[in-house]
Amino acid sequence: MSASAPRLRRSWHLTKRFFGALVPGAPSSDDETWVAHVLSPKLFDEWKAMPDHDRRHSISVARRLQLGLSTTEHADDDQWVAAALVHDVGKLDADLGVFARVAATLARGALGHERTDRWIDRHGWRLHCARYLRHDELGAARIRAAGGPEAVARWAAAHHDRSHWVGTGIPPEVVAALDAADDD
Repeated sequence: MSASAPRLRRSWHLTKRFFGALVPGAPSSDDETWVAHVLSPKLFDEWKAMPDHDRRHSISVARRLQLGLSTTEHADDDQWVAAALVHDVGKLDADLGVFARVAATLARGALGHERTDRWIDRHGWRLHCARYLRHDELGAARIRAAGGPEAVARWAAAHHDRSHWVGTGIPPEVVAALDAADDD
């Protein structure tokens, strides 16, 4: 695989997420009922606070994960489904709409991690961007505050950085399935 392949895959993923976010509508009531059975009441409240497009995406990720784990020993472990459902919950802290999220992502690409990471100490739009760009760690904090499983919080914190995956303690087979489900 070429060095640019992961970047192209990520760009394609973000492009699909953008256009999917433009589609209006909440998840189906059957899907919401299913999510309520998978998540604890406090985690469900966090999930329910997410915008419709993020909730629809998380359901798609969770369903793909179930399929990816269906022939493994992890098939019936709902903590991994929970990890798929709330991996992006930290985006709530940014309070950014779809187009502002795109702008934040482009700013990170143009200005780099080091500069945009310093925005966490700013005010206004830059602070919101920094929170969006750090949604992984903010999501882990939300999951822990809601009493969610530690493995779910560790996945939220690490899901964007492959170098942190080994340290999560999550079985490699599950990590691969979570990544594939989110990147489809």
